[in-house]
Amino acid sequence: MDPMPAATLPRHQVRRSRKRAAYDRTLVHAILDAGLLAHVGFSINGQPFVIPMLYARDGDALLLHGAVASRLMRALGNGIEACASITHLDGLVIARSQFNHSANYRSVVVFGRASAITAAAAKAAALERFVEALLPGRTTESRPADRKELAATSVLRLDIVDVSAKLRSGDAEDKAEDLALPYWAGVLPLHQQAREPVANADLDADIAVPASILRCSTDPRFRA
Repeated sequence: MDPMPAATLPRHQVRRSRKRAAYDRTLVHAILDAGLLAHVGFSINGQPFVIPMLYARDGDALLLHGAVASRLMRALGNGIEACASITHLDGLVIARSQFNHSANYRSVVVFGRASAITAAAAKAAALERFVEALLPGRTTESRPADRKELAATSVLRLDIVDVSAKLRSGDAEDKAEDLALPYWAGVLPLHQQAREPVANADLDADIAVPASILRCSTDPRFRA
């Protein structure tokens, strides 16, 4: 059977290296929960933009926040089509041939439309959810946003309408005729790691590092 023409494929369907694709929402959520930074893409009057933003997953949606005056937040809040990409680079894959060098990774591409959260109570709750997703337990160790701060902040809920994951793991895939070559092959693992916290210069010396920060040393997102 002939493959479906590219123009008629669903927008989230992976077209290259399809064996690495996945569409299971549980797996997608796990990849999203392991991340902190999304690259959010959108277009205004034909001009494309891609902006890096911290995010938090809330059910089957992403929470984004920024200044009320932000062009990004205003445009996305109007419900234009948007795309968000999240990638974890887990390692460099070293092959015997230059052509077969690759990378191990987990990635998600989200398609959907965002809506602004405008009610003060809902906005405050969303911001608390945002903080808890980034640093579990931090909301009990810090002051919540006040009325002025809430008014200056735009909070968006980007519903995940269509989504795909793409992953690679394992060894280099060398050609059989290259296996006897005298070149090293393998994987160079990569990770992000939380380091020793650095206190503000104006912090009272008697204030200890809180539990939410100490837990980062064992958080899988900052694995050692």
